[in-house]
Amino acid sequence: MKKIKDIFREKGKTFSFELFPPKTEEGFRNLLNTIDGLCALEPDFISCTYGAGGGGREKTLDVVQHIQDKHAVAGLAHLTCVLHTKEEIKNILKDIQSRGIRNVLALRGDPPQDNPRWKPGEDSFRYSCELCTFIRQNFGDYFTIGVAGFPEGHILCPDRALDARYLKIKIDNGADFVITQLFFDNKDYFDYVARLRSLGVTNRVIPGILPITHYKNLVKFCALCGATITPEVKEIFEPIQDDQERTLKAGIDFAVRQCRELLDGGAPGLHFYCLNKISPTDKILSEIRR
Repeated sequence: MKKIKDIFREKGKTFSFELFPPKTEEGFRNLLNTIDGLCALEPDFISCTYGAGGGGREKTLDVVQHIQDKHAVAGLAHLTCVLHTKEEIKNILKDIQSRGIRNVLALRGDPPQDNPRWKPGEDSFRYSCELCTFIRQNFGDYFTIGVAGFPEGHILCPDRALDARYLKIKIDNGADFVITQLFFDNKDYFDYVARLRSLGVTNRVIPGILPITHYKNLVKFCALCGATITPEVKEIFEPIQDDQERTLKAGIDFAVRQCRELLDGGAPGLHFYCLNKISPTDKILSEIRR
């Protein structure tokens, strides 16, 4: 199975998807059907988010392994520091390696809802940059390592210049590429890339795209992650928020415009947050790949 870093050498732009591990067996079976449809869209890689502290982790790796073994599409396994000791992290990475998975997204992660006061101890990592160092020291060049980037600054570090310097530390510690948090103002992305380039970061910074399908849920989610609901988004979606059909159509139109502008401006691809659904990502991708 190819490493994402090798895919980058072959392709100037990549198109990829993100999924999350379902909590039920029925949800897992449904996701496998969704994966069939998504893989028919010929993505360059598919990532799966990480369930901290137990069964969610196994499902993450099961999903990624299924994507690779059945569909021959490169998988990207998310890995967070939360709730794990360094020794546990090492054993998880060995498990990932044993499954033939060559790509990891190294994340700090947030404390789970059922243990919001969790704090890293002396035998745990505090930051994803430490996880990057650990992976390189223990596994050499086996893994391609991705990390998260925040065009508007992390919610805990709204100083955008400082946040960019933290990202550079991840790169210096072994990370190969960046996938950004969702955003709706492309200027935030282009300014972010410019800040990173001024610091000497030459790695790919792939914009993360969340198609808008439900405005009220979007507002709640953005409040949690720190992404801005722009005036343009409010103007388009607030008046139609109770009309699901119009919201979906407007969401596709907005995403197509956003994606085209990003690609035309030099973005090295797009990473779609699919929310475990084929639509509307399939419709958006068909428009921008013309």
